[in-house]
Amino acid sequence: MTKLSLFLLLSLAALAHAATPPNILFIIADDASMNTFGAYGGTMIETPAFDRLAEDGAVFRQAYNCNPKCAPARACLVTGRYSWQLGAAANHWPAFPSEFKFYPHLLMEAGFHVGYTGKGWGPGSYPTEHNPAGPVYNTIKEKPKYKGINSVNYAANFEAFLNEKPAETPFCFWLGTYEPHRFYEKDSWKREGMKLEQAEVPPFYPDNETIRGDILDYALEVKHFDKHIGLAIQALEKRGLLDNTLILVTSDHGMPFPRIKGQIYEEGFHVPLIAYWKGIVEPGRTIEDFVSFPDVAPTILEAVGLQPHQQMTGKSFLNLLKSKESGQIDPTRNFVLLGKERHDTGRADGKGGTDLAYPVRAIRTKDFLYVHNIKPELWPAGNPEYGLRNVDNGPTKSYLTALQPDDPEYKFYEMSFGKRPEEELYQIRKDPNCMNNLAENPEYDALKKELRERMEKKLTAQGDPRTLGKGDIFDTYPYVGKPFDYETGEPVKNKKKN
Repeated sequence: MTKLSLFLLLSLAALAHAATPPNILFIIADDASMNTFGAYGGTMIETPAFDRLAEDGAVFRQAYNCNPKCAPARACLVTGRYSWQLGAAANHWPAFPSEFKFYPHLLMEAGFHVGYTGKGWGPGSYPTEHNPAGPVYNTIKEKPKYKGINSVNYAANFEAFLNEKPAETPFCFWLGTYEPHRFYEKDSWKREGMKLEQAEVPPFYPDNETIRGDILDYALEVKHFDKHIGLAIQALEKRGLLDNTLILVTSDHGMPFPRIKGQIYEEGFHVPLIAYWKGIVEPGRTIEDFVSFPDVAPTILEAVGLQPHQQMTGKSFLNLLKSKESGQIDPTRNFVLLGKERHDTGRADGKGGTDLAYPVRAIRTKDFLYVHNIKPELWPAGNPEYGLRNVDNGPTKSYLTALQPDDPEYKFYEMSFGKRPEEELYQIRKDPNCMNNLAENPEYDALKKELRERMEKKLTAQGDPRTLGKGDIFDTYPYVGKPFDYETGEPVKNKKKN
């Protein structure tokens, strides 16, 4: 059956005037902000491999992750569906429902050589033999220079995968680094010879040595990610595979800092996306069309000559890759929808409800971000008494949580951890850091109403349970990470996962 599928696939490719389907290399960072990379204007560090692909391929300026946390964002990638269409997989640490197909598995069925290294889909449990990203290649290790860097040698495992590939068989590989996810070796930036003045501090943090150092420790791990991009390219070049490989490079969401990762603000959900495909993607192009993670799987399937699976509600952007133009190509791609449900535990309502979602739906257009915080009475980053668990621990979080209400810098704590109004509206071109909420300004009432109606009409058509008044279903799905004790405020020890 597999040989027949591959034969049919090769026949389709021949009809499309291609000798073979392209190979697919999907590269994804774990928690890297778009503006860290040189191709997106970052100056803090050099990212030569990423920038080389940007120069030789296309840079997407309006790419978004649909839901800014690891498991739900990656679930959108592998299924081609919007987060609110994925049942339990809309949450972090879920049990992935068995009814969904994953594009790497579909390509395995079509005869592709498939695998992944590092971090695939997760965290959570899945019902298939292999991770949704494919069979794992993590056996080759190295001794990292810094303690915060994982020992998996991603590029070496990719080479091992290529060495196993049968001749004339196309491949699909997911290279997912664990970097720059926390934790970081504190002050590793000093050992690397970096300077505090290199750090780029967002305006929603105080500017001090603690936070600058934390940001530089993060940036050092982005350099590690970039190093493995370069090594993966070299592995393709020396095997003569680069010319017929579609390479997509992205990150699942922004850096693991307060008010970014897991939050519906610009840096959390606006992600890098580079596409390289020699002879197909015109070098040096910049694409302004809005694309989202649910669009990736149908794009990959169409690129290799297959029809997108019927479950996929995202829209292939293969036409954007093949276009010779820059700027806005498809005028209908002028917005994206965003949302979140339960990310991590540590949120309660004071009425006995625990492990609750902080439900949000949002729409991002060229000029504006409209956000509907559906339950503003809850804490967006988790309850303070339980450790604000929807924010990764680190020096920046520690600094902000140590601030007291009478401290002049306490406003920075509130921006990251305080409760939010039901509606937020930001003029992104003038306010990319989402600092000035226009939702209470009556001058924007008509625009706010228009954006909300547009968003809810689309969400209703997509069957979003939250928009249809059935959103509490997301609170009923099990959390398969460490159970959390709301009396002690600590993870439950010595018990099996839920």
